[in-house]
Amino acid sequence: MLPQLFRHRWMDAEIEAFREQVRRYVARELAPHLGQWRDQGFIPRDVWRPFGAVGMLLPELPEEWGGAGATLAHQLVVQDELARAEVPGNTSVHSIVARYLLDYGTPEQKSRWLPRLAKGEFLAAIALTEPDCGSDLKALTTRARKEDSTYVIDGSKTFITNGYSANLIVVAARTGEAGSRGVSLFVLETEHLPGFRVGRRLEKLGQHASDTAELFFDGVKVPADQLLGGIEGRGFAQLMSQLPYERLLIAVPAAAVIERALELTVAYTKERRAFGQALAEFQNTRFQLAECATLAHVVRSFVNDCIQRLVDGTLDDEAAYMAKWWCTEQQGKVTDECLQLFGGSGYMAEMPIARLYADARVQRIYGGTTEIMKDLIARRLFS
Repeated sequence: MLPQLFRHRWMDAEIEAFREQVRRYVARELAPHLGQWRDQGFIPRDVWRPFGAVGMLLPELPEEWGGAGATLAHQLVVQDELARAEVPGNTSVHSIVARYLLDYGTPEQKSRWLPRLAKGEFLAAIALTEPDCGSDLKALTTRARKEDSTYVIDGSKTFITNGYSANLIVVAARTGEAGSRGVSLFVLETEHLPGFRVGRRLEKLGQHASDTAELFFDGVKVPADQLLGGIEGRGFAQLMSQLPYERLLIAVPAAAVIERALELTVAYTKERRAFGQALAEFQNTRFQLAECATLAHVVRSFVNDCIQRLVDGTLDDEAAYMAKWWCTEQQGKVTDECLQLFGGSGYMAEMPIARLYADARVQRIYGGTTEIMKDLIARRLFS
């Protein structure tokens, strides 16, 4: 149960009961296998089928599409509990794809893919980033040319979360002129798809249980009815419209990890002794952890306010950008401060604090770098 200090209107009794169910499931079914998944570099796709069967994969989907008809706050609770247990947020990408289909898919596309996403029959990925195109999606070069009732896709993508394990991928490709108006999104079922190839599974600094891969499209033929929404040139707008929610999918785990790092460090400093006393008795330790506790409070309060505004439909882009960059920066700061208090033990990969530290670094990069977030905020200031 979260401290009363952090409670918000969206945290009603039903969502707290849901949180407890997720926490128990994660502890029982996922956390015991994390070591194996880190070693092999991915979480098997079939792991998410039972997660979907108990309604935790896409609870926010309407019941007609296989969900529970819950709010986006329920999905954010799932991400909160996964992050707290060190389970990477593979399912956050899955949720984003479901939002694209729910908001922009044709009726046929929704009925074809949403129920299977909710059940975990499909695991989703989003293929945006290219070797020479990161945050500037207007510059992407992967192309989809129309041939009768088919599109032919050629290009490559990199740094794709779930790229190795996913079997349903939303691909951004250029269908028209240079710039944002020429971008379209395609939904690909990738198993046994001619011309589609998964390249290297990339070795990362952290988040070792989450697969990140290169993808290649060599004359991949896609039926025209797999163009998201059925109209060319709307891809950029479709991507941009979901950004407030996507930013919170990164900010919420930042809050969870900060709290977890603080818990681990308080416990460690109570037990670890130096110069005849517990580390927790040194003023330096107490002051450092007081600062970390303050940051944990402010981050969680900010995140909760953003979630409430998301549920109310009043979350603006700038607040989401602020939450993304600031909360992830504090995540890096707190995990670094906490690791320092562990001394040499904190540098050992077997220690949870070391993994939290390494995993935190990418939070300030993916989903829009800190610098991009600040630039977007500044544009509004000076518009």
